[in-house]
Amino acid sequence: MTIKRELAGRADEVERFLASCLRGRDIPERLLASMEYSLLAGGKRLRPVLTLSWARVLGGDPSAVLPFASGLECIHTYSLIHDDLPCMDDDDLRRGKPSNHKAFDEATAILAGDGLLTEAFGFFCDAGLAGGLPPERVLRATGLVAEAAGAVGMVGGQALDMEYTGRAGVTLEELRGLHARKTGALISVACRAGAVLAGAPEADEARTLEYGRNLGVAFQIMDDVLDLVADEATLGKPVGSDVEKGKNTYPALVGLDESRRLAARSVDRALECLAPYPGEESAFLAGLARYILERAS
Repeated sequence: MTIKRELAGRADEVERFLASCLRGRDIPERLLASMEYSLLAGGKRLRPVLTLSWARVLGGDPSAVLPFASGLECIHTYSLIHDDLPCMDDDDLRRGKPSNHKAFDEATAILAGDGLLTEAFGFFCDAGLAGGLPPERVLRATGLVAEAAGAVGMVGGQALDMEYTGRAGVTLEELRGLHARKTGALISVACRAGAVLAGAPEADEARTLEYGRNLGVAFQIMDDVLDLVADEATLGKPVGSDVEKGKNTYPALVGLDESRRLAARSVDRALECLAPYPGEESAFLAGLARYILERAS
């Protein structure tokens, strides 16, 4: 089985949860339609899959972790809805479909994002209340996610992205800092949450964090590369939009070849973090890291 097919198979578990998680709630019909339009639009489900996989590696119960992991996908989806807005990145396509504000309207899209973000924290609580995970683990993991998704993490990264767009002289160090927040923070905390929820020792938790950080770097670099070399069907949004909008990207700063080299170096560092964990689950995480490079090959 190829890593792409295995990732899709693992994403199905998350997909089934997401398909029903908002149903039966007293959510206004149009708002629910907007939330589900983006939440159920597909995608790799990378973040929840990482949480579940690291929980398995470190002896956790993935079925108990599933609501928490799925909450991370709600946060990721909210961020995509808001990033696409005209006042942000102004993208009309997402995953090959009209962006949420195009399919509905801007106000509904904003509220759909707000709703998904807030619902996520309810799913985190469900992992403790219904899933039976120790409350102290859930509380700590939730605090880590709040930090990663908030002003010092993902939201702060989006603010820097807007500040740097069209600005000359952005350095590689500044670009790395931007993406460590905007893309890397949620990927890193997805891995770390798996360790925390599994009750793993501090040394294991540190390895999950380092794996996630390097995976996030490689993911963002190759995302920048794909914006230049992929076709619209593969990318799910217009090709070359970063250049058109004056975004500062890795290829713009260091070129395509050096971008690929930097991504490969980050993947190698991620793989080093897996050395203490033999077995099929660790092999999946290794294959996932390598797959990030293959997306643009």
